[in-house]
Amino acid sequence: MIKRFIIAIVLLVLVCGGIVGFNMFRDNAIQQFFANMPVASVTVATAKVEPAAWTPGIETIGTVAASQGVDLTVETTGIVKEIKFKANQRVNKGDVLIQLDDSVQQADLAAAKTQAALDKQLLDRAVALQERGVGSDVVRDSAGAKASTSASQVEKLQAVLDQKQLRAPFSGTIGIPKVDAGQYLQPGTIVATLQDLETMRADFAVPEHQLSLLKLGQPVQFGVTEGDMPFTGSVIGIDPKVDPQSRLVSVRAEITNPQGKLSPGQFVRVRVVLPEEDGVVAVPLTALTSSLYGDFVYVVRPAADKAEASAAAAEPAKEQAEPALVVKQIFVKVGRRSEGRVEILEGVSFGDEIVIAGQNRLSNGTPVKVDNTVSPVVSTDAKASAK
Repeated sequence: MIKRFIIAIVLLVLVCGGIVGFNMFRDNAIQQFFANMPVASVTVATAKVEPAAWTPGIETIGTVAASQGVDLTVETTGIVKEIKFKANQRVNKGDVLIQLDDSVQQADLAAAKTQAALDKQLLDRAVALQERGVGSDVVRDSAGAKASTSASQVEKLQAVLDQKQLRAPFSGTIGIPKVDAGQYLQPGTIVATLQDLETMRADFAVPEHQLSLLKLGQPVQFGVTEGDMPFTGSVIGIDPKVDPQSRLVSVRAEITNPQGKLSPGQFVRVRVVLPEEDGVVAVPLTALTSSLYGDFVYVVRPAADKAEASAAAAEPAKEQAEPALVVKQIFVKVGRRSEGRVEILEGVSFGDEIVIAGQNRLSNGTPVKVDNTVSPVVSTDAKASAK
């Protein structure tokens, strides 16, 4: 009886030991399997960090205005006789735009011219008589004064008559007429707006600490969006006073607008171009990732040890002729940003290969495969050929 009990206990111990040993063997096998299981490589696009030319700039916003622009008004009262322009018509300096009724002034001027001609004849006769010794100086002086008064009266009435015409003060594009034929106008009534759209100006402001970077004649770029600035100009005025409230400096630039795409009052983005710098560490903005711990980039490097090399061996054997690559997460210190690039002050150096697309699936040490056939960054040569 005791012998059977001992045998049962031994069998129970053997069974329990076998179960525990099998579980330990299974867990170890699973752990070894996952530890040695190859990790699939992530396809990324990369770019080499090379010395680059950097064109810094002062970026801000501004408002466009015509270099010459005015709301046209009449100087005197009168009834509109004729409107000699249409909306958006190109007019030249001196063109008659509005003709007021001037029949009374025309009659007065004609009478004054007749009187002036008569007084001129009397003056000539008085001068001739004096030269022959039969006329006195008093008669000649009286005739001269009368002739001068008549001539001045003609000039006065001619000026009054000219006020019945509204002429273009400069060449430009005229707007929608705001009066109608037959309408009675008072002095100061706005008739239309006249704007010179060929040459525009933009007013903008820059922070006071950038005042030393500005100078007259500096090139400026303009556009509706930050990525598209097709209009060019130059700085023509810098306010010598800093606004004590906003700490901004007012600047004015002139813009060439040959096709008339800019309109007065329009909002524009402004970029004052500063002197070019060489040898700057600049990378595409798509390479930079921001986090709570700082900004970082992924740098592609060869696998450093056997573990990383085996992790990068997920591709078929025929593709393993190329060295295994992994990414390293490098925190960087960034500087200026411009035209889709960012300046790197610390963290990467020339020759590093950084990831510019595909970072969303990466972590430190992830094996990668480089494929630059589709890149989000357009090369400099491609940009030049596109232009």
